[in-house]
Amino acid sequence: MTSAAHDTKARAGASRHYVLAAGGTGGHMLPAFALATELERRGHHVALMTDARGAQIPGKPDFLPAHVIPAGRFGKNPLRWPAAIKALMEGRRMALRLFESFQPSAVIGFGGYPAAPALLAATSAEIPSLVHEQNAVLGRVNRMLAGRVQAIATAYPDVKRLADKYAGKVHLVGNPVRPKVRALREEDFAAPSEDGLLKVLVTGGSQGARILSEVVPDGLAMLPPALRQRLQITQQCRPEDLDAVRERYRNHGIPAELGTYFEDMATRLSGAHIFIGRAGASTIAELTAVGRPAILVPLAIATDDHQAANTREMVQSGGARMIREDKFTAKELAKQVQVLGQRPDTLANAAHAAWNCGRPRAVEDLADLMESFGGAEMMDVIKVGANNARGASQPAKARPASATGRARGSDT
Repeated sequence: MTSAAHDTKARAGASRHYVLAAGGTGGHMLPAFALATELERRGHHVALMTDARGAQIPGKPDFLPAHVIPAGRFGKNPLRWPAAIKALMEGRRMALRLFESFQPSAVIGFGGYPAAPALLAATSAEIPSLVHEQNAVLGRVNRMLAGRVQAIATAYPDVKRLADKYAGKVHLVGNPVRPKVRALREEDFAAPSEDGLLKVLVTGGSQGARILSEVVPDGLAMLPPALRQRLQITQQCRPEDLDAVRERYRNHGIPAELGTYFEDMATRLSGAHIFIGRAGASTIAELTAVGRPAILVPLAIATDDHQAANTREMVQSGGARMIREDKFTAKELAKQVQVLGQRPDTLANAAHAAWNCGRPRAVEDLADLMESFGGAEMMDVIKVGANNARGASQPAKARPASATGRARGSDT
């Protein structure tokens, strides 16, 4: 346990109960799982409230009970709103019943419609509540409840659609990543020599993999022969695209390992020199935790264009390049890969910049914030002050240039 955790626990006193509420997608659920694990490690009791889909997301800790509640989705069709309101109110009643027996010190929502009933119930029961926003645009549910909660934890220093009037309760903590990924943070980035293998990792998720399957093989084939001959590709594809992508790489003479799912993704990320893929919150958090140069293609249909917003910090630092989906052609991809991949020092500098965007203590800072409710004073290291309107928790101290700015040897 870290010294900060010990200090917090000493001030907090006895074990407490906390409720975590999250929507049924991995982007919302995985940070919740990470926080649950940290709170349980500190001796607290934790319960999860979600919908049926969320209860099936892989990675839920064994100790964490999942309470499935109804939650209405408020889409663009007003004719569906009465049913959504009915489901929301039923979910709120179920949450209140849980609170009566569980007696939580605080409730935190991670976004998604299933978080709404629990947070509304917390307001009704006068239980402290907060939200965590994984993206660089405040999501619909978090936006709806921003005025009701006592704290808003963010993953980025600047979050769109977050009203200035809430600045006093904003806390910059980052986005928790998997322990296996965070453990790689202190490993040096081994940039390839000028004639060594250039390892490229390509992933896109279920919604984003198709365009990557169509563009990436042809784009890499357009690289100058000397650079193309150095490539070693690992690409995640949809099952229906696998054979076609394999044939494309075979025709281009580029060695590639393809799969629909890689269990050892942390290890593959560690060994990669360039990442090509989407810009989901968890992806950005892992890239910056490990420090990997990236070419990011935001999902065009993402709500409020939040994936494009997610790239801003990493792109501005020099750790990534962003290509809009409508501009994502083989020619443009080849251009960006060539700029990044031709010189070892360019890759090393980009890795260094990406690493400096990471917030490796995100889960500890978020747990500290949770523990600040229910009797303990607000953590000074987290509390937003007058001179820091967007949060006091900053990225890790810049790694010395010798760690990420230097190739450790050839990759042959």
